[in-house]
Amino acid sequence: MTFVPSARLLRSLLPAFSLTVILIAIFYLQPRAMSYFGLNLLLNLALPIAFATLAQMCVIAVNDLDLGIGAFVGFVACVGATWLNESPVLGIAVLLLCIPAYAALGALIHLRNLPSIVVTLGMSFFWLGLALLVLPTPGGKAPEWVRAVMTFKAPGMPTTIYASALVAILVHFALMRSAYGAVVRGVGGNPRSVERAGWSILKAKMSMYALAGFFGVLSGISLIGLTTSADANIALRYTLLSIAGVILGGGEFVGGRISPVGAVLGAMTLTLAASFLSFLRISPDWQIGAQGAILIIVLALRVLINRAGKK
Repeated sequence: MTFVPSARLLRSLLPAFSLTVILIAIFYLQPRAMSYFGLNLLLNLALPIAFATLAQMCVIAVNDLDLGIGAFVGFVACVGATWLNESPVLGIAVLLLCIPAYAALGALIHLRNLPSIVVTLGMSFFWLGLALLVLPTPGGKAPEWVRAVMTFKAPGMPTTIYASALVAILVHFALMRSAYGAVVRGVGGNPRSVERAGWSILKAKMSMYALAGFFGVLSGISLIGLTTSADANIALRYTLLSIAGVILGGGEFVGGRISPVGAVLGAMTLTLAASFLSFLRISPDWQIGAQGAILIIVLALRVLINRAGKK
């Protein structure tokens, strides 16, 4: 049975609704946050998380799951705070090689028919080991140009909002409005039909994994631009945050159902949720559980909307 248009509309608006509710709650608890400076502090780390979430979304789009994105972002951050600063040519070369390396990972998973969860979990230890080799102890220094870009103060609203909106729109048109975007999403929904139509599933998976690597590089570079230094463990939590952001934004683990705009909104919601829980004076030990509760509530609302649409 098909869904009625109103149900689709409600489903697409759910990520924006979640973000709005969190913002209203924060402004109620802390009115001073309703300012340029306040929003800038609240959304300070939203852009790196948004990039990591988009990377995860690209992998989920082809029915895979990346459990190594957090460690990969940490490796990129370590390279950015060391080689990219001390020897820019070497640093840029290493970061560029990370993208085909991720594409090769997608090819390996497809050609050998390996479970992506196991392979990417193994790769997480590989990326973490490389990060420790590059930067054994926390430190390093972000390149000045990266720092300048990430601390740029845009007029009207924080730069993070402009950047997140621009990236979300670009990825939306690339994956949701283009012909090849329909193909790669079809790989997640019905790979046999895509293959019968003459498209290469291998190339599609490699493309999405390469795009995931690209967003992972952007996440790591933007992260050190905000923190000014790096650590091999700096982004390990991004793995779970990226998965939660995709699901919170309307994506699903199967069927190639994704939403770039929703994924970015989901990442911003999770970023704000941490601040909201801090304002409630909830212990950091309980904050992860509380964030999970927020995700469950949103998913429950999505189920109710789906059932209403079927009726």
